[in-house]
Amino acid sequence: MMYFQRLLITLVNVYSMIILVRAVVSWVSPNPHNELYRILIKITEPVLGRIRRLLPMSGIDFSPFIVIVLLNFIKNLIMGV
Repeated sequence: MMYFQRLLITLVNVYSMIILVRAVVSWVSPNPHNELYRILIKITEPVLGRIRRLLPMSGIDFSPFIVIVLLNFIKNLIMGV
């Protein structure tokens, strides 16, 4: 069970970092044809898009922040805190 918990926690941490990278990259007007950026979109958009649809529209996209908070909550549940 410990191995499975560590694996899940690692996956949650990696996904959180990927979401953070996407949020930071979005601030600098990335080239939409860049393959790395397209991979970031493919990995993160299924989750971020769902959260975005639940939020009222505003000038700031809070979906990365909300997803990271939810992922930290999930990580705490896995750790048993």
